[in-house]
Amino acid sequence: MTKTLVFTDMDGTLLDHHTYSFEAAKPALTALEVQDIPVIPTTSKTFAELQPLRERIGLDGPFIIENGAAIFIPHGFFKQKPSGTVWIDGYWCKAFISNKNYWIKLLEKIGSEFEGKYKQFSKMSIAEIQECTGLDERSASLAAKRQFGEPVLWLGSDEEKQRFLNVVKDRGAFPLEGGRFIHISGNCDKGQALKWLASEYQKQHTTKVNTIALGDGKNDVAMLEAAHVPIRILSPVNPPPAVKKEEVYTSTLTGPEGWNEMLTQLLSL
Repeated sequence: MTKTLVFTDMDGTLLDHHTYSFEAAKPALTALEVQDIPVIPTTSKTFAELQPLRERIGLDGPFIIENGAAIFIPHGFFKQKPSGTVWIDGYWCKAFISNKNYWIKLLEKIGSEFEGKYKQFSKMSIAEIQECTGLDERSASLAAKRQFGEPVLWLGSDEEKQRFLNVVKDRGAFPLEGGRFIHISGNCDKGQALKWLASEYQKQHTTKVNTIALGDGKNDVAMLEAAHVPIRILSPVNPPPAVKKEEVYTSTLTGPEGWNEMLTQLLSL
């Protein structure tokens, strides 16, 4: 028997890019729950942000935070302690990179080279985070509680941005461009996290695993390429990301409407 696992980006994919609503995806979410198919948020969001969100959507399985920096697995999801994990805040946690202070120090070293060209997330006020993201005050304060990478809001030209990306890469970072921010962190991505969790599932349940991934941005490419079934969700603001795979599905609708459309079709929900 093959077990299906659904890995999904949040902003612009399961959540509407502008309103953060998941209303349109409810029929597919309900059908997946009935069929016991786990939906695994795989996001640039923080642990603190995802907790109320998972509760609101009704998801109680594992989740991947900060673009693949760490996976949190609730007690009971696996029969045994997953390999290489530590117990944090009521979850087994598998971390892939150093904490955020390491990346903040790296940015401090190059700050003078790019004066006024970007804003660091950790230096933004809650009001500034709200302005950049459209989040309400409570959500913005949860977004500020990052544990791993450091997002930067780029303000300079595209040419300068390319030079910035090269400089941080030379210093050992693996920058990742999301819908709004450039995420400065280590060698982790959503794809590595997907593979690790799928492999652990396969090992613990002695069953084949079929992975489906849904995303709308550049920071979803690694996840889409790592999955057996990659699904690009149409974005109202960005073109679909380029995915190096023979068979890639693309929704005709945007955000949660597209999410519902594609999973309903592909899994005959």
